Amino acid sequence: MTVRLHDSKAQALRDFVPLEEGHVGMYVCGPTVQSSPHIGHLRSALVYDIMRRWFMARGYAVTFVRNVTDIDDKILNAAAEEGIGEQWWSLAYRVELEFTAAYNALGILPPTYEPRATASVTQMQKIIQRLIDRGHAYPAPDGSGDVYFDTGSWPAYGELTRQARENMEAAADSDPRGKRDPRDFALWKGHKPTEPRSAGWESPWGPGRPGWHIECSAMAARYLGPAFDIHGGGLDLRFPHHENELAQSTAAGDGFAQYWVHNGLVNVGGQKMSKSLGNSVYAHELTALASPLAVRYLLGQAHYRSTLDYSPDSLADAEAAVDRIRTFLTRVDRRLAGTRYAGEGADATWPDAFARAMDDDLGVPQALGVLHETVRSGNQALDGEDLGAAADLRGQVLAMVRVLGIDPTDPFWATDAGPSATALDTLVERLIEDRRAARAAKDWAAADRIRAELADAGITIEDSQTGTHWSLTP
Repeated sequence: MTVRLHDSKAQALRDFVPLEEGHVGMYVCGPTVQSSPHIGHLRSALVYDIMRRWFMARGYAVTFVRNVTDIDDKILNAAAEEGIGEQWWSLAYRVELEFTAAYNALGILPPTYEPRATASVTQMQKIIQRLIDRGHAYPAPDGSGDVYFDTGSWPAYGELTRQARENMEAAADSDPRGKRDPRDFALWKGHKPTEPRSAGWESPWGPGRPGWHIECSAMAARYLGPAFDIHGGGLDLRFPHHENELAQSTAAGDGFAQYWVHNGLVNVGGQKMSKSLGNSVYAHELTALASPLAVRYLLGQAHYRSTLDYSPDSLADAEAAVDRIRTFLTRVDRRLAGTRYAGEGADATWPDAFARAMDDDLGVPQALGVLHETVRSGNQALDGEDLGAAADLRGQVLAMVRVLGIDPTDPFWATDAGPSATALDTLVERLIEDRRAARAAKDWAAADRIRAELADAGITIEDSQTGTHWSLTP
């Protein structure tokens, strides 16, 4: 029952040992809310949702923190580019609501805490002052109000990404005015005349706003304490963001994250997704193409550290995979209804192979292999009229899909049968009615022809005491 995670800092698999027995503290870098959520944002959020669910399934209490970066250069620039006079804070809140809606649509559990950066500026200033007092940060001597982290003062700088400081590029997160070294990064940015006055806070160094990196250090410590278990985020955040978080927090005296976990990125049609290529796929586009349940399946099916390559075909494959699970559960429930096996399997848990896969660095691809093999075995048990085995396998399937958040019987997905489900149901029910009429008229040839046509289309029909039912062929 030991969960193992790949720690990016150690660059190795490590047994998970929490700081507090029975409890997991997780901090995940959330969105910078300057534009609408895309497939990469959803994939990252889903990775840590599945990780959180597995820890909970393993009996841990989880405190899950996912922040919202609502003050940043990107947000100020986006508000200025809009050209419609929208305030930066209004833009940030509007986009934050889009993210929340996208997360909710995919059944991503809400965080225990979801702090906004603008609500923790006081905590950021306190860390900055501690760094200055310890000799690891300095106010710019030019009176600009900037404060920088002194990378040369911290010998461990570069330990997360295993880089030598002399080989690093200059930090591009701020104006280099007043820096001792080009690689020093901004903790506090003095207010500029070109920026809205509302985007500034008073500080001991003059009016200004926090740098990006200090925001996460302050929010993680505020909600999880100076040391916590897991820090997660996208692979693109390892440097400089996470490297700088680690340096400033530990230089300030905090233990900070014990495990660093990074999810892979998303390619579209074999290419890296980017604005410059114009190949970004947005959340609202995905849910217009397929059911949210299928989108969740698609974004969660690859190993979290791998690159996920998206294409419309992969979305169709995910929809088909979800349909196979749904079809089995519908079929087995209908077959067991009214029998002594109807209530059996309710307390079944997942197969050992599923647990081993999930414990081994969240091996979702292998876990899904176990799930689909169990579905196949369940269908075979039904075909062989082994209802006891079918009931037990049904329980195992439900245990697996529930922990992965892809249970098609969950009322949450009640309206989530895919964009063409209603039309398909109407057509098939019409053919079943035609077959019923043919059988009543003893026109067996016509009845057999309809059944064969449905079978050729991948649709199985079953006659029972409760009527004729159809399902997609498993």
